Amino acid sequence: MRVLVLCKRQYTHKDVIDDCYGRLFELPAALVERGHDVAAAVTSYRQRGLRLSPAAGVLWHSVDAWPHCLDALRAQTAFALRSAPQVIWASADVFQLVAGIRLGRRLGVPVVLDWYDDYAAFGLSRLPGMQHLLRWACARADGLSMVSETLRKLLPTRGKVPSRMAVIGNGIPQDFPSALDRVAARTRLGLPLDTPLIGTAGALESGRGIEDLLAAFSLLRARCPGLRLVLAGPRKPSTTAMLPEGVIDLGMLPYTQVPLLLRSLDVGVICNRDSAFGRACYPQKLGEMVSCGLPVVAAAVGESARLLRETPGCLYPPGEPVVLAERLDAQLKTPQYAPATLAMPWRQRGEALEALLREVVEDHLLRART
Repeated sequence: MRVLVLCKRQYTHKDVIDDCYGRLFELPAALVERGHDVAAAVTSYRQRGLRLSPAAGVLWHSVDAWPHCLDALRAQTAFALRSAPQVIWASADVFQLVAGIRLGRRLGVPVVLDWYDDYAAFGLSRLPGMQHLLRWACARADGLSMVSETLRKLLPTRGKVPSRMAVIGNGIPQDFPSALDRVAARTRLGLPLDTPLIGTAGALESGRGIEDLLAAFSLLRARCPGLRLVLAGPRKPSTTAMLPEGVIDLGMLPYTQVPLLLRSLDVGVICNRDSAFGRACYPQKLGEMVSCGLPVVAAAVGESARLLRETPGCLYPPGEPVVLAERLDAQLKTPQYAPATLAMPWRQRGEALEALLREVVEDHLLRART
C-alpha cells in the first residue's frame, strides 16, 4: 500500500522528526518495515522551516503552520498529490483530522483517523466549532484507530462513527529495555546503590496526580527513612517547590536514559487522575516499566485499570495516597509483576494498523466497483 500520514510535528513534549519518537513516528516506520510505501505530511506549530527528510524509510515533509497558513496548506496538498496515496492515516488534533477528510475527498481515497488521545479534551477543542468539526470528521471517516478501549467505547456516544474501528495501543521500541542490571544502571545515573528506590518518569503535573505520589512517599518514609523517591520529567516550578525531603530529582532526563532509570528502581509508579484525560489515555509508562521487568503500582483509571485488572496489587484508587503507600510497601516487600504481554513492541502494533488500513482500502475498492 501507499500510505500518506498527516500529523502535527510536536506532541507530548517531543518532536516527531528530530526525536524520532512515539506513536506518530513508530507506526509509520512499522508499516515501512512491513513493505509499504509511506510518506508523511507533518505540520509544525513552531518555526522549523521547510524540511524534506527520510527517516526509518518514511519520507517526512514538514512545513510551518504559521504565519503563512495558506502557503503551508498548498505545500502539503502538493506533497500529497505527488505521493499518490491509496489511503490516508491522519492523527494528532482536530486540524489534522479535518485536513485528512478533505484531502481524502480530493484524492478519492479512504481515510483512517487516529485518536492517540481524547482530542475533545484538548485546549484547542474548546474553541467555538471545534467539537462540531471532530464529530464531522469522524462521521465521514472510513475507519478509526484508537489508543485505548475507553476511546473505542466513548466515541460512538458522541455521534456517527465508521464501522471499521480498531484499538491500537502504544508500543515499546525494540531496543528500549537497558541491558544493564540494577547496580550498573544506578551507577551510571549516580544513584545510591544500597537504598530502596521508588519512582517515575514523565509529566509531573497536578493533572496527572503527582501529589498522590509525593504524599504516599512522605507516609512511607516515616516508616522507612532510607527510602528515596526518584523523579524525572517536565513539570511546573510549583511542582518542584513542593518536593519533600528525600526526593532525587533528575530533572529533564533524556529519553535514551529513561530505561536506565527504570532499571534502577525497585518499584515504578504511574500516577493519574480520574479525568477525561486519565480515562482516555494509554499508559505508555506502564509498558515501558513492564519491559524493564519492574514491579508497578498504577492509578486504577481507564486503560491502566483494564490492563491490570488481573493484578489488583498493582493498582491504587486515584486521589488515595494512603492506599498508594500501602501498595508501594507491599510491592517493595513482595513484588507482584504485571503480565509481560503489556510491553508489546511497535512492530506488533504496526501489524494491527496494517490490517485496518487494508480493510478500508478493500472496502473502498469494493464500493467503487459496485
